Amino acid sequence: ELQLDNARFTTLLSANEYQMMMVEAPNVPVDELKTAIRWKIKDSLSYHVDDATIDVLQIPIGKYGSERPQSLYAVAASNETIRKRINLFEKAKIDLSVIDIAETAQRNIAALFETEGRGLALLSFDDEGGLLTISSDGELFLARRIEISVGQLSDADESLRQQYRDRVELEVQRSLDYFDRQFHHLSINRMLVSAPEELSLVALLGGSLGMPVEALDLAQGMDIVGVPELADSEFASYALHALGAALRLEKKAL
Repeated sequence: ELQLDNARFTTLLSANEYQMMMVEAPNVPVDELKTAIRWKIKDSLSYHVDDATIDVLQIPIGKYGSERPQSLYAVAASNETIRKRINLFEKAKIDLSVIDIAETAQRNIAALFETEGRGLALLSFDDEGGLLTISSDGELFLARRIEISVGQLSDADESLRQQYRDRVELEVQRSLDYFDRQFHHLSINRMLVSAPEELSLVALLGGSLGMPVEALDLAQGMDIVGVPELADSEFASYALHALGAALRLEKKAL
């Protein structure tokens, strides 16, 4: 029998169930921040802003580029999406602690591999596409979606496959260049890649980015003895965000 009474349950929204937007922080008191953000992003939503659940992620510029305006990430999902997810757990009589997203889940994984005071780039791919995050000291500085999936990167057509690989290389380089311009006081010491080994992304990016690029080895950051499948690059790439969500400590949804 499963011992679930003291378990803590987290769920992840799919990429198409929410929007994450970088916006300039409004000059308002903290208790008015979410209201001000609603007005900033209302025209970017496909539904009325009153029907949105919104949360905010601060971008910790501080010592890493204090001359630029303070920005933050606004995360929005429709109330209907949130309600449906909560209902699933209520029907199963499971107490849901957190509704999370891939970007913060990936940040949680990255925190296990960071070098103090340096930035870490983590690039992951699964069936929903690619996600590049750059974090430091447990804080998320940049998150970029790459609309290319594992399936496309392993396409049987060699010409198409190369086109997708070229796009990945270009989008990653553009994101790193953007980060360097915005946070030039924070250097990235390496990039970790979570993707099936046969995609050869480590070799692709390692030859072009001018920084160390390594395959993510979860065993270097956590004990995986109980789940040896996590040593497999393909299995790990699909489990990555679920693992990251499980590492979250805060008790809040979105």
